[in-house]
Amino acid sequence: MPAPSDTSFVTDWGTSSAETASQETRFLEGPQTRGFELFRLLRISWEFLRGFRALHFAGPCVTVFGSARFPETHRYYQLAREVGAKLAQAGFTVITGGGPGIMEAANRGAKDVGGRSWGCNIILPKEQAPNPYLDRWITFRYFFVRKVMLAKYSYAFISLPGGFGTLDEFFEIATLIQTGKVHDFPLVLMGRDYWQPLIDFMRLTMVPHGTISASDIDRVLVSDSPKEVVESITDVAMRRFGLTYGPRIRRSWLLGE
Repeated sequence: MPAPSDTSFVTDWGTSSAETASQETRFLEGPQTRGFELFRLLRISWEFLRGFRALHFAGPCVTVFGSARFPETHRYYQLAREVGAKLAQAGFTVITGGGPGIMEAANRGAKDVGGRSWGCNIILPKEQAPNPYLDRWITFRYFFVRKVMLAKYSYAFISLPGGFGTLDEFFEIATLIQTGKVHDFPLVLMGRDYWQPLIDFMRLTMVPHGTISASDIDRVLVSDSPKEVVESITDVAMRRFGLTYGPRIRRSWLLGE
């Protein structure tokens, strides 16, 4: 397999994943000393700034969510690889959480056709290494910073089968759409057989109880066809957001880009 590009971004400052996990656990355990919390605030602010500066030049992105646990032989891996390729052929940068499984498959699909492939990696107690199909990646300490980056720079969001993290990411975007924080961004579920019990729960339990509206579900495209999904996303990006393939933004050395 190809090695990741040497143009990657890393943000560990020499801190091991175990040390980072210990610091984050302490951060979430309630009030700490003022000095500790001030340093956390500065580090979080720096992490946001680095993310903004790096991903500003990623191009029009589509974020693909999904489990890190599916092997290359799994049909969901193959589905993610195919949709990654079609997204890249349509001119999008494929951006994922940067890890293995579905994330790797989507990045790999983009690389298969010479497209752009980016990742937002996360430091975990058990180190998550960036997958080998990334052109560039940026590594984050904080899940909430990483989620902002995956949302901020994308024209659409595709969720393939996954666990708690994938559900968290899917419902985060669904909540932003429901509450009007973002408008008309395509939200897709792929792997119909996997997601059908969740869809049934939303339609048959949540809607009757009034906790969501039927229109909230209708905003979600459920499809196992990469062609249908990418055509829908491309239509929205060009028709609603005015996406074109004109000159890219130039980097500014004054801003450390």
